[in-house]
Amino acid sequence: MSACAGSKLPVKVLKIQKADGTEVEVKAEIAQKEAERNYGFMNRKKIPDGTGMLFVFEKDQILSFWMKNTPHPLSIAYLDSKGEIKNIFDMTPFSLAPVKSTVSCRYALEVPQGWFLAEGIQVGDIVQVK
Repeated sequence: MSACAGSKLPVKVLKIQKADGTEVEVKAEIAQKEAERNYGFMNRKKIPDGTGMLFVFEKDQILSFWMKNTPHPLSIAYLDSKGEIKNIFDMTPFSLAPVKSTVSCRYALEVPQGWFLAEGIQVGDIVQVK
């Protein structure tokens, strides 16, 4: 079991600016260290709507995530260094198949599957990551 399994990550309320000018908030755990990013939402059975996890990387790169040991269905948004959403994908619980960004990104935001769609959040919307 990872050292991160029992530790609490810092939580920040992120504002997402939609194309129509409205804002949506998500309460996100912040995973900055490699061990925190590697552990992510593993073994979490319930992730409430309106919450998520923001993965912060040191540099822009093609990002790749999987759902190893993750029972809760998730959606992932890949963001560039300015917080613009470049991709949104749904991910399958327990799948080892990589889900990759199509362009170099700095951040990934995981939320319960379907939350982005339900809130009208789309590619091009801006997550205020700083």
